[in-house]
Amino acid sequence: MSDRITNVPDADIETAATAETTETAATAATTEPPAHTPHPAYDALIIGAGAAGLSTALVLGRARRRVLVVDGGEPRNAPAAQMHGFLSRDGMPPAGFLAVGRAEIARYGVEILTGHVDDIVPRGRLDPHDTGTDPEFAVYLAGGPVLTTRHVVVATGLRDDLPDLPGLRDRWGIDVLHCPYCHGYEVRDRPLGVLATQPHSVEHALLVRQWSPDTVYFAHGTDPSPADRERLAARGIRIEDGEVKRIVADGGRLRGVELADGRVVPRTAVFAGPAFEPHDGLLDAVDCVRNPDGWVAVDPSGRTSVPGVWAAGNAVDPRAQVITAAAHGSAIAAALNHDLVTADVTRAVAEARTASLPPFGPRPVLT
Repeated sequence: MSDRITNVPDADIETAATAETTETAATAATTEPPAHTPHPAYDALIIGAGAAGLSTALVLGRARRRVLVVDGGEPRNAPAAQMHGFLSRDGMPPAGFLAVGRAEIARYGVEILTGHVDDIVPRGRLDPHDTGTDPEFAVYLAGGPVLTTRHVVVATGLRDDLPDLPGLRDRWGIDVLHCPYCHGYEVRDRPLGVLATQPHSVEHALLVRQWSPDTVYFAHGTDPSPADRERLAARGIRIEDGEVKRIVADGGRLRGVELADGRVVPRTAVFAGPAFEPHDGLLDAVDCVRNPDGWVAVDPSGRTSVPGVWAAGNAVDPRAQVITAAAHGSAIAAALNHDLVTADVTRAVAEARTASLPPFGPRPVLT
């Protein structure tokens, strides 16, 4: 990665790219619930400035749309020193990646506002008698301001609900890891451990074994089936059946895994699967339909069941890595802009027909 990209201080990029646009966005906000207006303040309001949200904003900005990004500044991958598997950005610090993304979207007039969204209200809830077909929403920001937009993109990500083990949270994203595709290469051929924290932990251990032949599976009170024990043994993965007491770290490095019997199994890094908790409350607020697995349902373009509401990245897909989320955001932007073009054409045709009518209405047909 070139110094031109990675060594620009985040604060400097933030100031240059967002200070002026943040003021513009704040000025556009009101504190009263807006009635339906012919021209909402934005074509698209994007909630979340991770890879998915920034990618959506970039493509829509290049399509010359009025776009606002609202972000609370709490990225999921903040604990990680580097991100991996993103072509041309492999090894880049997550904060640097987001800073460059913000600078890029600002070049196309996209506005960025630091804050949180409390609620999304469809136009029909503001005015039950309004029969308009073009989506419109009031977006309530924390603290009172209200913005109007034609479409909303929810790219709020998810939260990793970590196992409740002493020492684990302190090392999360450093040498207690989850995704071997993201961090496995950096700990290759070292003594690794996999904690049984979820139903598919055996599969997790079999996957991690690809990066190191010295892999220990900590059953942590679970009892792997005979078939699972056979598979683990066939791959040379040792099983520790005792309960895990804590993660042991010293001198800024992980040293091992302490069991309930007092033994410490030396390990350099440990993989543990968290529970994924999507930040999807705003999607519930507009009654988006969920899949049988409990996640909000979207089509391949990112449309939810509510017209005008889109969802991208980890908010709807726990498996999405950074590059996947960015691609999802780009696809959403193209589909969303297509919907905007269709609505713009429909409105223009209606206005042209109205303008062509005689001042006192159509002439009667004589028979």
